[in-house]
Amino acid sequence: MTASARAVAAATPADRDRYVDLLRVASLGTVIAGHWLMAAVSTDGIGNLLALVPALQVLTWALQVMPVFFFVGGFSHALSHRSLARRGEGSVYAAFLRARLRRLLRPTLAFVLVWAAVALAVQLAGHGGGTLTGAALRLVTQPLWFIGIYLAMVAFTPPLLKLHERHGWAAFAALAGAAALVDVLRFALGVPYVEFLNFALVWLAVHQLGFLRADGRIRRPAVLAAAGLAGAALLVACGPYPLSMVGMPGEKVSNMAPPTLALLCHGLWLVGAVQLAARPAGAWLERPRVWRTVVAANGVAMTAFLWHLTAMLAVYGAQLALGMELPAPATAAWWAQVPVRILAAAALTGVFVALLRRFEAPAPARPAGPAGAAAGPVAALGITLCLLGVLGLSMTGLGGLLDGHSATLIAVPVTAPAAIAMAFGGALLVERSAPARRVRLRG
Repeated sequence: MTASARAVAAATPADRDRYVDLLRVASLGTVIAGHWLMAAVSTDGIGNLLALVPALQVLTWALQVMPVFFFVGGFSHALSHRSLARRGEGSVYAAFLRARLRRLLRPTLAFVLVWAAVALAVQLAGHGGGTLTGAALRLVTQPLWFIGIYLAMVAFTPPLLKLHERHGWAAFAALAGAAALVDVLRFALGVPYVEFLNFALVWLAVHQLGFLRADGRIRRPAVLAAAGLAGAALLVACGPYPLSMVGMPGEKVSNMAPPTLALLCHGLWLVGAVQLAARPAGAWLERPRVWRTVVAANGVAMTAFLWHLTAMLAVYGAQLALGMELPAPATAAWWAQVPVRILAAAALTGVFVALLRRFEAPAPARPAGPAGAAAGPVAALGITLCLLGVLGLSMTGLGGLLDGHSATLIAVPVTAPAAIAMAFGGALLVERSAPARRVRLRG
């Protein structure tokens, strides 16, 4: 544990909601562990354990915890935006975007830059077409979808927070109802492309629950959890929704891409469940050693998330380089190696964190560009470019840097170089959009 983590823990305000910090770390940690377990690597390529052993798909009802992270994001964004609005200095929107995105984008862009250099070197050397190498270059950027969606949530926070302050639960209900309508149009009426609206509607509805928590309006978490769990079970049992709450290769319908009403119900059940544990967990987090550990983990959580797949692939690569046989996934020999592989991946992730955590640390203030009326539009353009670039890169991967490989993003083909340029250009616009002052934000 670093001295800075100890100092931050010691300076924690008495009114800070420590449970939110624990949920942030726990949700990312669960996703990392799930990815390590689900990756079924063999000499033939990279598969998915849940596809090979369908009975394990029920575990996603507990382990698909991205809704918890987005719920926590809503809580933090509400407090942060209100803190800046009370100051009333310059463009609140530009200052909010800049303050919320600096610790997110710096480690993300460092990750993209390093991996783009690796991919370019591999392809120039003529090794990019191998089965495992090509799969790795496609796979390593896939988790960036989560960061792209999170950027969209930050961008929409100000108008949706106003909607929440006027209508409360009705604002959430409107988003949830719109998500349900999208599924009706998709499955019952066969309307093409309408399902992609749920990338926004489902996740923004979960984000809206964070606003409700910030105002203390989730008063019956047991009811929320029960309703969400019953709704998800009913939809899966009687509707066209699959059992798995994560995407499966080759499936016709996914609950994740694009999100469905079943995933929204799953999010409701998870939010209710974690709210039930808030009081006992809050008392536990008052212990100095526990809180210092949570603070230290929060300081490196995004770096660990970005690099955990790299660590896992490196472990498998080391096995192959040493001439070790990779057992067929889901066999007894494969399961016997799981604990060793996870421990090795965790250790290597720790090495990456030690080397790259500096990008997640708060950066010194830098000169800003436009001021006044121009700041808000510039920041909006910047975050739009950034989220499109990050989402595009999650879809294209880095395997086709030199051959023009593209993926369709909102009906427009995008290549990896174009996505990288949009991400970096958008980040620069956001960085230059707000006054250069150090702002301490709650949440």
